Amino acid sequence: MSALYLLVAIASRSRMPDFASVYKEQNVSVNLVTLGHGTANSELLNVFGLENSEKAVCFAVVTEETWTAVKKSLESKVRIDVPGTGIAFTVPLSSIGGKRELMFLTNGQNYAKGDESHLKDTVHELLVVIANQGCNDMVMNAARQSGAAGGTVIHAKGTGMEQAEKFLGISLASEKDIIFIVTRASQKNAIMQSIMRQAGMETSAKSIVFSLPVTSTAGLRLLEDEQA
Repeated sequence: MSALYLLVAIASRSRMPDFASVYKEQNVSVNLVTLGHGTANSELLNVFGLENSEKAVCFAVVTEETWTAVKKSLESKVRIDVPGTGIAFTVPLSSIGGKRELMFLTNGQNYAKGDESHLKDTVHELLVVIANQGCNDMVMNAARQSGAAGGTVIHAKGTGMEQAEKFLGISLASEKDIIFIVTRASQKNAIMQSIMRQAGMETSAKSIVFSLPVTSTAGLRLLEDEQA
C-alpha cells in the first residue's frame, strides 16, 4: 500500500524546466505551476549566494515511492542541494475526492490505496480544489452550503491535462484556479461532497478536490468557538 503526498517545489522560473524534466522522467505527469516572488532581504541573499529572482511554485501528487525517486533525481541531476537551486518538500494527503480523480492525479505511479491519512485526529483540514479558471465562485458557493467559511484563490497552469480524457472521460483546460479552504475535520467530507456534486466533473468548473491534515492553527477562533 502507498501513502500519498502533495509535492511542492519552489525554484526560480528559469530552473522550473529542469524540475519538470525530472517529474516527467519519474512519471509525475500531472502538476500545476503558479508564479511567485522571493521575499528574502539582500543581506540574507548574499549570505546564501541566492539571487533575488522571480519564482515558480509547482504542485503535484506523488506516492512515497515516487517521491523517493524524484528526490534522488533532484539531488543528482538538478543539484537541488546547491544554494539557490530551489527547494522541494512533501505534505501527507488525507483524501482525494473520487476514484477517477485519484487515478488521474497518480497516473503512471505505482499506487495501491491504503489508510486515509498519516495524521489521525487532526482538528482542521486544508481542502485544495483545482478548478477551471474563473469558476472559484461556483466552488465557494458549494463549499459554503456545507459550512465552509471562506477560501483563498491562486491562478495556475496545469500540465498533463491531456491525460484527463483517459481517466475522466472529458478534456480539461490548462488554465486553473487553485482554491485553499481551511475547515474543521468533522466538516471535511460534507464540503468535499458538496463541491464534487455542485462544481465537479459534470459542471463547467470541472473541479478536483483533495485534503491535507492541519496540525495546528491560529486565527481560526470562530471555527474553534463553533466546535466547542
